[in-house]
Amino acid sequence: MGQLEFERSELFREDDYASPHVESGRRLHGGMDAQGRYLSPRMRVRAPAIAAWTDALRGRGGDLMDTDSSLLAGIRYPSDAQLKLLLEEGLGRTFWNNLTVIGHIEARGRVLAEMKFSDFQNVAVEDVSTRAVGHLHKGLLEAHGLDEGGEPEKGIGGHDAMWFALRDLAFGEVDYPEPIVPENIARPGGEEPPPPPIEAAYAGTIRFLLNLLLIEFRAERSFAQTEQLLRDPELFTDRREEAEHAAVLVDRIRQDERVHVDSLRLYLGEIRELNLKRTEGGTIPGSTIVDNYWDNLVHWATVEQPRLAAEQQRSMMSERIAEHSEPERIQAAFDALEDTEPDPHAGPG
Repeated sequence: MGQLEFERSELFREDDYASPHVESGRRLHGGMDAQGRYLSPRMRVRAPAIAAWTDALRGRGGDLMDTDSSLLAGIRYPSDAQLKLLLEEGLGRTFWNNLTVIGHIEARGRVLAEMKFSDFQNVAVEDVSTRAVGHLHKGLLEAHGLDEGGEPEKGIGGHDAMWFALRDLAFGEVDYPEPIVPENIARPGGEEPPPPPIEAAYAGTIRFLLNLLLIEFRAERSFAQTEQLLRDPELFTDRREEAEHAAVLVDRIRQDERVHVDSLRLYLGEIRELNLKRTEGGTIPGSTIVDNYWDNLVHWATVEQPRLAAEQQRSMMSERIAEHSEPERIQAAFDALEDTEPDPHAGPG
């Protein structure tokens, strides 16, 4: 078994980069090796640590939380074909907005580097000093936050700046207005199941991690669509080379995000095998709390939220199409390209 306990400084250790990571005039996190391959930031120790904690979890008979981004494999609106039509017809604002909004949402992820997380040992019966959850307050989530929002004080951009860089590569200079960024993409408050009988701070952390995992899954679903459009030879014909390179940046973000998904599934898998202290005495299995929250979140993410999002998008798309010189033709073609296969997660009616 490898090392299982780490100091904060170790979890932030960088690889030895042969050259910095610079795109579209922006200094970005990570760097390049001698062969010009991209290396994700803060991974010299963090990657083997996550692998060692995962092996230890499985050695105890546990496993990563059993879920992946296919959970959100329902109907997308607008569909890939609808977005392509808009780009072909000179209505690129929607795709430009998508990339811009993602960048701003990624920037919000830096809050992870600023939040204070309580030591999970205070609520766990078992010793967590050699587990990933025993390091959430020792830099693990802080490193995640820096991946998302960068280190502005050092002039280093994270995923936020990477999305803006790839957007600018593909579109060049445009005069689109800044889009409105949703205030909250996690499950809205006030619609939760009854709070679990543990200290509120730890219940909040568990709920936070589950929401964060859903957000990461949603991001994964966006990668394929974005890359497909950027690599389509029929699109961005006057900036074909730049669009292809923009797709390379998407793949670098995907590489970074893979560790986020793996680590979140690890944290939640560890919490599921713990016994947590009730506020009024006794214990409750961590799996009970995680699973109750998760079932509630999944219903929202696969049934409620997609319907609300589609309704909002339909209205917005109609307004955008109305700006075209041939709105009726475009609207008819757009409607004909809407995905119609049933959502496997949708309930009856």
